[in-house]
This record gives sequence, C-alpha cells and structure tokens, in this order.
Amino acid sequence: MNAAEPPISPAKAWLRALEMTAPIAQNPDRIFSIVIDDLAERFGHAKALLSERECLTYRELAERSNQYARWALTQGLGKGEAVGLFMPNRPEYLAIWIGITRVGGVVSLLNTNLVGPGLAHCIDIVAPKHVIVASELLAPFTASQLYLASDAKVWIHGNCGHELPRIDSEVESYSGERLSKAEHRPPTIRDRALYIYTSGTTGLPKAANVSHYRVMLWAYWFAGMLDTRSSDRMYDCLPMYHSIGGVAALGAVLVSGGSAVIRERFSAHQFWDDIARWDCTLFQYIGELCRYLVNSAPHPREREHRIRACCGNGLRPDVWSNFKTRFRIPQIVEFYAATEGNVSIYNIEGKPGAIGRIPKVLAHRFHLVLVKFDFEKDMPFRDQEGHCLRCAPNELGEAISKISNDPSDFGKGFEGYTDKSESDRKVLHDVFNKGDAWFRTGDLMRKDESGYFFFVDRIGDTFRWKGENVAASEVSEVIAAFTGIKEASVYGVAIPGKDGRAGMAAIVIDEGFDLAAFRQHLGKYLPGYAQPIFLRLCSKIEVTTTFKTKKTDLVQGAYDPTTTSDIIYFNDEEQQLFVPVDEVLYERIQSGQVRI
Repeated sequence: MNAAEPPISPAKAWLRALEMTAPIAQNPDRIFSIVIDDLAERFGHAKALLSERECLTYRELAERSNQYARWALTQGLGKGEAVGLFMPNRPEYLAIWIGITRVGGVVSLLNTNLVGPGLAHCIDIVAPKHVIVASELLAPFTASQLYLASDAKVWIHGNCGHELPRIDSEVESYSGERLSKAEHRPPTIRDRALYIYTSGTTGLPKAANVSHYRVMLWAYWFAGMLDTRSSDRMYDCLPMYHSIGGVAALGAVLVSGGSAVIRERFSAHQFWDDIARWDCTLFQYIGELCRYLVNSAPHPREREHRIRACCGNGLRPDVWSNFKTRFRIPQIVEFYAATEGNVSIYNIEGKPGAIGRIPKVLAHRFHLVLVKFDFEKDMPFRDQEGHCLRCAPNELGEAISKISNDPSDFGKGFEGYTDKSESDRKVLHDVFNKGDAWFRTGDLMRKDESGYFFFVDRIGDTFRWKGENVAASEVSEVIAAFTGIKEASVYGVAIPGKDGRAGMAAIVIDEGFDLAAFRQHLGKYLPGYAQPIFLRLCSKIEVTTTFKTKKTDLVQGAYDPTTTSDIIYFNDEEQQLFVPVDEVLYERIQSGQVRI
C-alpha cells in the first residue's frame, strides 16, 4: 500500500460499513472485550497500541485487560456499577476500560481538563464505587475532593509517593489469561459500558449512557467507512475521554488487525515527525487541528508520509482544499455524530465543508431531517395541527433523527443520559405523526439540493472552542461566584482565522472587584478552553421580559472597542493578565498577529 492508492469509493465505504455492523445485533453476547480476546488469538505479538510511554501487542492488551477484569471481580464490582477513570492518553487507558467493562462494570471517562467543582460534579452524577487517578493528575483530583458528595475508593496509577493504593501494582498479582467460565459474567450488547460526558446545550456536563452495542457500532462502522486493514496504522492525538479519540479511532483499526499510535496531546510542531516516524497511514482530526497545521510554517516532513486518508469533523471549507493539497492527503472523510444520539452522517465524496450526506438508497434506514426553528421560543416550529415543518433545500433548521423502539433496530434507539429529565429534553414527540419520537441534536444545519448537510451553529448558549463544547451557563456560574461580580452573561464570539467561537463575558461589577484575582479564580475553577478570552465591563446587562439576557447586540459588537463605551479586556496568556483592548490591539487580533 502507498499514498498513491486510490481512495475508497463512497459506494464501497457504505457497503463495507453495513456488512461489518450487521452481525452485531445477531450476536448479543459478543462485546468489544471478546473481540479483543479473539484478535489476540489471531494477531498475537503484532503491535496493537503504540506510544512514547508504552506499547502493547494484541496479546498484551488482552492480558492486561483480563488483569483489570479480575481486579474488578475481587473488588466486588457489581454489574452496572461505575468506576471513574481520570488519566491522560496512553495505551493502558484502553486496557483499563476494556477489562472493567468485560465483567459488567461501567467506566466513567473523566475529562482531564476539568478542575474543582466541575470535576466533582462529573464524578458525583455517576456515583462510582472506585476512581482510578493517574499520578500526574493527583493534584487537580485532590482539589476536587473538597466538593465531592460521593465516597468512592481512590486508586492511584503510577508512583507519586502517596499513601493511596496503587492499582498498577495491584493488578500485577492477577492472571492475564482469558477468564474461566466460573469468572465469566459477560454483559450483553444492550448493557451499559461507558459514561462519556457532553456539555449538551446548557448547564454542567451530562453523562451520556454508552452501551456495548454502541461501542461495537462505532468501531466497526468507522472500520468500514475507512476500509481499514491489518497494514493500517492510525495516529490518534485526540482525547481518549471522548467517543472519537477513545473508542472510534482506536476501534476502527483494531478490529481489522491494524495498530494505533496514541499521543497524549496534539502538537503542531511534532505532528509530521510523528506521522513519518511511526509510519502512519490514517489519522483522526478535528477542524482546529487542521487549521493549526495549515497556519504553521512549512515542515520538512509534511509530505513525507504514507497517509491514505484522514477522518474527523469540523474541517472548514476555507481550510479544506489548502490542507488536502499542501500536505498531499489523498482522502478526507468528514463526518457528523452525537455521542448520546442515534445519528451519524459521512462525507466520503470529499465535498469541502459538507458534514455528510445520506445516499438515496439508504434514506429508508437513516432518518435525519431538518425542521424549521423558532428562535423566540427556542424550539422547532409547529403548524396548526401541532406538527413540525420540514426545511426546504438550503433553509436553516434543527437536525433531528427518528428514534426507534424496535428491539431489532437497537442502533436507532436513544440511550440518553444518567439524568432522565435531561434525556427527556432531547426528545421531540408527535413530530410528523401521532406517537413518533425524534432525537434533538441541538445543532442548526442546512441541506443543499444534492443532499449534502452543512453545519451552521449550536442552538442555545453552548459554543465550541478548541474542539470542546463550552456551556455558557457553567462559565457564568463560576464568574458569578467571584467577589465583586453583580451580573454576568457569557457568549461566544468569532475571531478571524479561528474555528469555533471564543468565550466572552459581559460583567457588571462593584467597587470590590479585583481583576487580577478574578483571572486566578477562572484558572482555578475552569478548564483552559472554557475561560473567557474577552471581558466587557458593563453598567448593566439588558434582559428580555422573561429575564433572558439580550445577547444579540453583545455578540454583534464582540470585542470591537469602537462599538461601545464599555471597557473591553483581552486575556493575554503571554503576560498572564487581562489587558485593555484598544484599536491597535483589536486590529492585531483581527489580522492574526496575536496568539490566541
């Protein structure tokens, strides 16, 4: 195989994905851990997971996961009981959750950027019996314990000189052999495997229920779409606490006998060196990653690779062509999916900017519809009969996907969140017919005459920055908790040349407000991607008759100092302080001269 190999055709990709996923429902006892055991028998000492820290062959991955399974059994972990995992990207991460889930445990994949109350909230909403913490993350975890309501047993992974029990030492005492019948108590594909967190459209992160079926579906569907084979090597620098970086990207190559290179975090400077040195043929991206690479200085190895395809979401049309041409990428596979939802679409054809399309021959199987949206009510429009209205071509609307309660169509169900009320909010009833139910994506899209879908924006207060969803209400709560803040409104603003929207907060303060201490407060209670890039000091914040902040004017004015008499500040990372935005600084930001 070489870089000149022709891209997989759309027809072949869809056919192979359907062929690979069809057997899942027919074998309800075959979960991902069983697949790993079988792969270990087939591929043995072939490399499965590689990294600078450690490498695992297929046999070592299976054995390591069996050690964690026996640890879970020894701890008396019951079916459906949770274990929190707070660990950076590394091969051991996958071994841990495969092992625990193979005996019925549910692993909560905790965002390693979270701190304080936010981290405590994510732990509490799943009430784990145990939490596994990487030694390098012990400090932020310890700080969050002040806010924890749950009483989980904490296990440290790695040497840090702490008195907490070390799980990596503990599991060494267990056998890595395949579980015996006496030990084996496998869940079925309908049982819960993971909790993966999503910001949703409002509030603190929610824990999405992810079944064993969905884990299998993600792995095999992506394997089909990318036509993976044993000679493939996937480069994965996306967070393993997310569904794509931690399940789909890895599973797609593993189920075909290939291998994955895991990097702890993305580095534009080292990206092409890694791709060439590890001899990768595939990589997973988010749009911001691609933009960073395009905006980087030429790299001597940026075309010295065997990449045959890359797969991801959020690649903007203004970056797409340049990215493909400059770095000699044969095929870009853009997709759209929701961790907690029942919808996914794929752009195999390589149409710049499109997030996917559904082939006409498969329209009866994939029910994704755009409905007209009422921005005043923050809900889809209803006609006089109470039914939603389908959008015309190129008309903006919310994307919804039909929910099936048919047991034989398990993939079209909605697994929801741990919080039933939050799950209910994501479902629309009686949409086109009495009794039907549809999953609300919370995303605004348009579809052109050829059937291609294009992402437009998120509904509500959530905005996306640095590849993460930022809930404005969560940021507002943190801001409002600081001394001297009287009112706060958080929203996202566009910055030229940047994907997503940067956080900005309009605040009303009193005389006791300390700007420097406020910046430290944000760093203590919010992950970096959620901290406001801009502040606007207002005398008051306009609200509607229902006391909702009028954000339209705030968003339109953004951080331009010429549009207002309010003082605007920029969160300058180099100086580690908020600095006033004048016309000179504004123009430097607009032209990309200021690093953000």
